[in-house]
Amino acid sequence: MTVYLGLGSNMGNRQGNLDRALEMLSQRFPIDQVSPIYDTEPLGNTNQPRFLNMVCQGHTRLAPAELLSLVKGVELKMGRAPGTSNAPRPMDIDILFFGDQVVDTPDLVIPHPRLTERAFVLVPLAEIAPGLVHPVNGKTVKELLQAVTEIQGVLRWEDG
Repeated sequence: MTVYLGLGSNMGNRQGNLDRALEMLSQRFPIDQVSPIYDTEPLGNTNQPRFLNMVCQGHTRLAPAELLSLVKGVELKMGRAPGTSNAPRPMDIDILFFGDQVVDTPDLVIPHPRLTERAFVLVPLAEIAPGLVHPVNGKTVKELLQAVTEIQGVLRWEDG
């Protein structure tokens, strides 16, 4: 199954954290594409450091719940405290798409429920999959990005 994951870090060595998370994920399934990295403003709690964000695409035989368990395990191994959804964190990994599947459980919603309004996800995703179609609304990633009104806080990261 083709999966797209969003990765973000705003604590410690942000770029090193992204590299380490990709390495940990690639030990469990092949990572086929990686977007450029973007330096982005935090959402919600804006009184925290800026994030580095990226998107990767891979293939897995894991079920959606198993993939969720894997990414949460990577977050924990990298020092993320459970329940820190709006606080600084060394690693945040979101499952954006899982093929064209739609999952809606108390623990997991795929496609990611806020992906259509998040430039920090759509900008890097559009770099590697502009024609990817959202299985619920039928729009491509490129179309979703064009509909986002606020993207100036998303800046291409030039390796430090």
